[in-house]
Amino acid sequence: MHCPFCRHNDSKVVDSRTSDDGTSIRRRRRCTECGRRFSTLETTTISVIKRSGVTEPFDRQKIVNGVRKACQGRPVSEDDLAMLAQEVEESIRASGSAEVEAHDVGLSILPPLRRLDVVAYLRFASVYQAFDDLEDFERAINVLRDQQAELAGQQTLVPPAAGPGTNGAVRRRSGRRPAQGTDAASEDTAAEAPEDDTAPKKAAPTRRRRAKKPAETPTQPRLL
Repeated sequence: MHCPFCRHNDSKVVDSRTSDDGTSIRRRRRCTECGRRFSTLETTTISVIKRSGVTEPFDRQKIVNGVRKACQGRPVSEDDLAMLAQEVEESIRASGSAEVEAHDVGLSILPPLRRLDVVAYLRFASVYQAFDDLEDFERAINVLRDQQAELAGQQTLVPPAAGPGTNGAVRRRSGRRPAQGTDAASEDTAAEAPEDDTAPKKAAPTRRRRAKKPAETPTQPRLL
């Protein structure tokens, strides 16, 4: 590695850090001649073989540019395209091959693009799968419908989670019933418990009652 300042061919590594989710290493180097520092980026390369036989390094931006044309007029953001390109690169690296066909790269775009947007998927698939007539489009649409129906069937098998309102209602009911039961049980035990003669008894509170007035009886005349 030549120094970009003095063109000296010897340098020492000062610091190394991984970047791009561990797919590349950024190194900080110092020139032994002039003492200046510069950074280098080391990464593994994947060669893409085009139809003409020309080989070129793999580039994420080309995937983004190709998919962007299929996503015109669709609710797809640039972040979505960047995530799609990263997923495609990870799938290609996972294959373990250093050289891939350009057609295989296009086919590896289809699964994540189908999850991202169905219309963009049909546009892109019509080119890389070489659709010739309407039957090819109908076949692709039927496959998408079957996949969506299967996914909907899997979702219905999962029992719906109880909402917060339901949990709260159950808790309230479960909280009230034991309270009533405990009160009733305490009253029953208190009624069944024998009275202790040795324990001091509290005098019952006396209540003053007003004396009832005698009812006035009508006086009858005496008969002589």
